[in-house]
Amino acid sequence: MKILFVAPEAAPLAKEGGLGDVVGALPPHLEALGHDVRLVLPQYRGLRTTQPPRRREEILFVHTGVGVQFAAVAETELPGSKVPVYLLEYQEYFDRAGIYHTREGAYPDNHRRFGLLSRGALELCLVLGWIPDVVHVHDWTTALIPAYLNTILSGTPLGQTASVLTIHNLEHQGRFPVETFPDTGLPGWTLRPDGFGDVGAANWLKGGLYHADKLTTVSPTYAEEIKGPVGGCGLDGVLRFKAADLIGIVNGIDEAAWDPATDPHLPAPISADDLSGRTVAREALREEFGLDPDLSRPLFGVVSRLFAQKGMDLFLDIMDRFLGSTRAQFVLLGSGDSLEEERFAAEARARPREVGVYLGYNERLAHLIMGGADFLVMPSRFEPCGLSQQYAMRYGAIPVVRKTGGLADTVLPAEEPHGTGFLFEPILSEALLEVLLRAVDLWETEPTRVAALQQNGMRRDASWGASARQYSQVYEWAAAARRG
Repeated sequence: MKILFVAPEAAPLAKEGGLGDVVGALPPHLEALGHDVRLVLPQYRGLRTTQPPRRREEILFVHTGVGVQFAAVAETELPGSKVPVYLLEYQEYFDRAGIYHTREGAYPDNHRRFGLLSRGALELCLVLGWIPDVVHVHDWTTALIPAYLNTILSGTPLGQTASVLTIHNLEHQGRFPVETFPDTGLPGWTLRPDGFGDVGAANWLKGGLYHADKLTTVSPTYAEEIKGPVGGCGLDGVLRFKAADLIGIVNGIDEAAWDPATDPHLPAPISADDLSGRTVAREALREEFGLDPDLSRPLFGVVSRLFAQKGMDLFLDIMDRFLGSTRAQFVLLGSGDSLEEERFAAEARARPREVGVYLGYNERLAHLIMGGADFLVMPSRFEPCGLSQQYAMRYGAIPVVRKTGGLADTVLPAEEPHGTGFLFEPILSEALLEVLLRAVDLWETEPTRVAALQQNGMRRDASWGASARQYSQVYEWAAAARRG
């Protein structure tokens, strides 16, 4: 099949979050299955390419609601693959420091920026004479594309092109003042309640959900959660209406970048058959933070953004009781909410031999925590998929997670025969404390079971191969629905 990805980010070219990881990782695996896969991205100022992109001769005449806009096109490849990447060049919109925002907030013209990306990607297909069977779009930023295919481009060769929309995080919906909607160039009738209309606003994601042929999200449990009022972020009614077209597919991980047997960030290799490298990593991690070097103490780690979604306030509320009643130690790599940052920093000052905190992000340290911590803590209020728990299991750290979204789909309870970690469900500090104490008890009393959990996690298949095959099936369904 011919498959076009249109997205605002793709690792390692441009990345801000998990969406970029998916768009950077999935196309090469689809190509390996025999698909003709191509990608359209904006040409940002800080694009990270291995060699300068090649400027193409084509000039795009992009018809939008603000008139015809002229865009240039450059071409490169996804690093480490042969997947073509077309870069849409429009300096007024994309020659900026950030993808979506600055420290002051979101760019006020994001509706025009990503409207140009969406319409421009489709115009490029027509100019190249390369008509995809499926366009795969991601979150609100490219959610106009299914509507373009269904309306103003329905009479072109793209009229038979199917669309698949992936929801990476339903919280981000692209709600703009209704007065901005004419800038998209879409017919006014699409701004109705079963389209982009949303209580006096234009909601791009909502319209994309209605217009797309198939919908996916990044785990089966999250697919169920977003159909209810708690997880649906106001769009649960739309998702129940489209339930037959919604499929949850767990994200894979980059197993080359996260390979404990060859990781240059680790002081020694680690494998499921030889866990001795974890002892070396644990020693190095304790030394890194100046903790008590006693290896008999269980070490809990966190690599996380510090926002309400991640639930680290739940840990802060019981941190003194947990550390005061056990021999546990704790290290954190993260940043975000200033109050949470200060509370963790204060704990590190008060307990320098038990608590280590690094505020910010450090790639080497992230890998060392995965290889050296005995447990990884993720008490997320919601987690569409989650990658950190998958990295942790691959490196032999046992995840302690809330039973939600992708965490529920990837971490098997410790008491099961092939268990990999510990789960709790209520969004309560006391529930988190109880499961942490269970983990400490297992560490201190049953080292053989601890080793089994580590090895089970390390042997789990977290590759993109299985996910790519599932996406291939979704594309077939979408194309068949379009033809039918």
